[in-house]
Amino acid sequence: MSTDTMTPRERWLALVRREKPDRVPMYYRATTEATAKLKAHLSIHDTVALMQRLHVDATVGVEPRYAGPSPKPGTDMYGRRFRDVQYDGGSYRECIHHPLALFDSVAAIEKEYIWPTADWFDYSVIPAQVEGVEDRVISGGGSEPFLIYKDLRGEAQAFMDLVEHPDIVHYCVGKLYDFCYENTRRIYETIPGKVMVTSVAEDMGAQDRLLYSMAHLEEFFFPYLQRMIDLVKSAGAYVDTHSDGAIREILPRLIEMGVDIINPVQWRCVGMEREGLKRDFGAQLVFEGAMDNQYTIPFGSVAEVQQEVRNNIRILGADGGFILTPCHNIQVVGPAENVVAMYDTGYEEGWM
Repeated sequence: MSTDTMTPRERWLALVRREKPDRVPMYYRATTEATAKLKAHLSIHDTVALMQRLHVDATVGVEPRYAGPSPKPGTDMYGRRFRDVQYDGGSYRECIHHPLALFDSVAAIEKEYIWPTADWFDYSVIPAQVEGVEDRVISGGGSEPFLIYKDLRGEAQAFMDLVEHPDIVHYCVGKLYDFCYENTRRIYETIPGKVMVTSVAEDMGAQDRLLYSMAHLEEFFFPYLQRMIDLVKSAGAYVDTHSDGAIREILPRLIEMGVDIINPVQWRCVGMEREGLKRDFGAQLVFEGAMDNQYTIPFGSVAEVQQEVRNNIRILGADGGFILTPCHNIQVVGPAENVVAMYDTGYEEGWM
């Protein structure tokens, strides 16, 4: 078997620069419970050792330390409250209190609500986070404000606001983006030139179509995304845009805005066939993900997982431009054998 000749940083940089890496990079995404299950399966107790066993390319995410006013008990800095929702083997945190749900005007929100600011954070802790990790991909900053907006207003109301209260949407999303922009800018300023990639995300796709009309995307999403993308580009970093679902229709628009990497490539969704994506957009986009977490990883056989890895490398990885990782967090409901098969096959088959 071949052995690595590049560090994770060198491998990733070669890929995004359209040079030839030694092999396909691989990332890891999983719930805490799934990781514990995988450790038990492999008799590995240390997370670093687990990543080494799976040949995962190590990354480092940098972030400031919260130093702002103490939130009310049980809430976060946005005033949201959460509860753990149990499922078979684990739990997910769900927002159960939407602090802006009852407001019906911008004026009322302006009067009553305090928006978080980058001044609430201590950025002096960031330089220490990148010491001794020069061989890794460093990520930092980013945005996904409409996800927070849905928590602030409640999901149903947030969607209705696009029609009934566009002024509230623009005001709130603008405030959320202002924070994301300034937080990202200060991270760049604190460690100039060291952040390599920044996530500029919004979930814009459902299983079979876009979640929003093109008119709403052009009004409420793309201008804010463009502002963040321009900031990332000005810092010399790469833009990784996360959007689940059937988003083929907007890929030309995202490319036009300057997106470099698209995640997570849910190829089972309508219009997201891998051959077409690679043919039509492979020269402009790096594809990150494509390991199906709706069927293959949790419910497929080991052989199906192995074949999907080979197909992804053959199709999306042709001439480079592919990072292998699950389309979503690996779940505890799936067999650990499938996870091991995914990474082992990626390492065995991904050499360039």
